[in-house]
Amino acid sequence: MNTTTVHPVIAEVTARIEQRSQQTRNVYLARMQQAAIRDNRHHLACGNLAHAVAASPTSDKFKIVASKTPNLGIVTAYNDMLSAHQPFETYPALIKQAARAMGATAQVAGGVPAMCDGVTQGQPGMELSLFSRDVIAMAAGIALSHNLFDAAAFLGVCDKIVPGLVIAAASFGYLPCVFLPAGPMVSGISNDQKAKVRQQYAAGQVGRAELLEAEMQSYHDAGTCTFYGTANSNQMLMEFMGLQLPGSSFVNPNTPLREALTVAGTEQVLRLTADSGHYTPACEVLSAKAFVNGIVGLNATGGSTNLVLHIIAMARAAGLIVRLEDFSDLSALTPLMARVYPNGSADVNHFHAAGGLQFVIRELLAAGLLHEDVHTVAGFGLHHYTQEAKLDENGKAIWVEGAAKSHDTEILRPYTEAFQTSGGLVTLRGNLGEAVIKVSAVKPERRVIEAPAKVFHDQEDVKAAFKAGELTGDFVCVVRFQGPKANGMPELHSLTPILGVLQDRGQRVALITDGRMSGASGKVPAAIHLSPEAMDGGAIAKIREGDLIRLDAEQGSLTVLAADFESRSAVVANLEGNEAGLGRELFQVFRQAVGSASKGASALFATEG
Repeated sequence: MNTTTVHPVIAEVTARIEQRSQQTRNVYLARMQQAAIRDNRHHLACGNLAHAVAASPTSDKFKIVASKTPNLGIVTAYNDMLSAHQPFETYPALIKQAARAMGATAQVAGGVPAMCDGVTQGQPGMELSLFSRDVIAMAAGIALSHNLFDAAAFLGVCDKIVPGLVIAAASFGYLPCVFLPAGPMVSGISNDQKAKVRQQYAAGQVGRAELLEAEMQSYHDAGTCTFYGTANSNQMLMEFMGLQLPGSSFVNPNTPLREALTVAGTEQVLRLTADSGHYTPACEVLSAKAFVNGIVGLNATGGSTNLVLHIIAMARAAGLIVRLEDFSDLSALTPLMARVYPNGSADVNHFHAAGGLQFVIRELLAAGLLHEDVHTVAGFGLHHYTQEAKLDENGKAIWVEGAAKSHDTEILRPYTEAFQTSGGLVTLRGNLGEAVIKVSAVKPERRVIEAPAKVFHDQEDVKAAFKAGELTGDFVCVVRFQGPKANGMPELHSLTPILGVLQDRGQRVALITDGRMSGASGKVPAAIHLSPEAMDGGAIAKIREGDLIRLDAEQGSLTVLAADFESRSAVVANLEGNEAGLGRELFQVFRQAVGSASKGASALFATEG
């Protein structure tokens, strides 16, 4: 067990989160304690129970009714359109079998939607993406509201699915829970090659046929996309926060080890139920220390900027108030230990083979940059997560000590020899408000830019200007009215190839937006999640074409250098085009109720924290 004293900055950030959250956390924990007594299946009436087991096999039916053995609720994001979630088709049968072998039972409590940002990228459907996180939390809440379960198993992987499920897990925090991932697809063409073809297409050097061929060679099998975007950053987070088994994040689907880990996860969560003697409810796992560990992991591995939004929202569901300065302070302290695309050329399979999360956690624990004293689904103490999963001679999952050194220092390095001394997530502040920028893939000479603004209200207008040859010289691309209240805060990742082409031509360019970029944001400096957003009359709505803007990621500033800027009126945009089509009309209530990006852009906690 690690006995290193935690670093003073880690201790200070954790203490201030706990202090500012004292009232909300105490209310949350009290609610969980009351629910543990009040909300359980022992209180169900005979009619309730009869409905709940009517379709169950006879052998399960009487165990559930007797309430003497645990019943595990499965919440699944399965669909067979999306590669990351298709493997979950077979999980419920496997989980039920594993539960029965322990004398317990399991039922599919319900399903949650799982949309793919890769499919909706640059399309109107992307405007539902961020809101789907709250819908997923609510759908999982409906599934578990039947009050029939002693623990929960969550099957989900991708961008909004895991955060939504964590919010639900926090809401039902008196239940033990485990996350059972599906793993990444095997490697296809290299990420560098894929990015090159995208830029060639944006520049008109190759056609749609060549682009489609490259994309299908990259996204070609069951499992998550292999770059280190939001989906795989989610998997990292679940290990750093102790919500899934050690070493389970990046094991490929449909392999013996993947199946063994699903069985082991089922067995483990059933050992943590209230009557087991090892009761470990999710509310104990979801502590301030766990969230700090997660933020450190995000920075050490160069993970997705989307998790800045999601961690704030997930923490709030557990009664904790996390702010952007917590990310900045932890980022400044945390060395960047991994180079995984878009921060390098390797994919997550290469990262896993080089030593993966177990090596990173081992190193960070030794440096005092993680809290060891946390509850996890694997047991008390984060040291469990320095172990990697293997198969024994009977095909069961066992754990052995993970890599003590990197197997490829081009991908993974010890903290003393890190790629950068900081994690690369920087908070920007100035007369435009507050934004974040990820600089881990941005060359140092491009981290400060002072250039005139080119202002757009739609990403399609940026693409049209590029095709017309209007994006000349150095400039800051301002894309506003992309915040959660305006249109659901879509990712603007489809602008990356365009801006990348211009940067490669020698132009100095940057992006400023009140929207999101993506876990795949890379070499172009992008100030994102700007708050207040334009729809709220934020300062971004005062920018005029040609205004000189200074983005300084070294000093953490974002400023419009115009003498009359403060006295200007905010521009108002016609957003009628965002209100309907592809389901957008159903989400008007979310646009009206959603909170700011700095508070997690959630409609569930819009006015709190």
